[in-house]
Amino acid sequence: MEILGTTLRIYVDDLDRAVVFYERLTGTPALRSERGGVSVAAVGCFLLMSGPAAEIDVLRKVTATIAVKDVADTAATLTEGGGQVLVGPVETPGGRNLIALHPDGAVFEYVDRAPQQP
Repeated sequence: MEILGTTLRIYVDDLDRAVVFYERLTGTPALRSERGGVSVAAVGCFLLMSGPAAEIDVLRKVTATIAVKDVADTAATLTEGGGQVLVGPVETPGGRNLIALHPDGAVFEYVDRAPQQP
């Protein structure tokens, strides 16, 4: 399993307002999506999320998002080490992801990048 980086998860009430701040802070445009009623904006190393309290409360249990080279390889490494894959791997607009429970009780999201289209 190769870890490529991490993303900081930030939960906000006003996504549009937060995006303006983080775009200015990072100098990069937001990549927006929506899933399960939650609006998401990836801005640099920040992942901003806004949505219904019930959905956000579930997402708050995830400690961090970790970029990896290959989610399938990561799933195998996690389970071999005593972790448990809770969700996924599933395809997303940006690649594949999974949610895993580590043996110590920590919950992480792992993501890989979608292959670039020619």
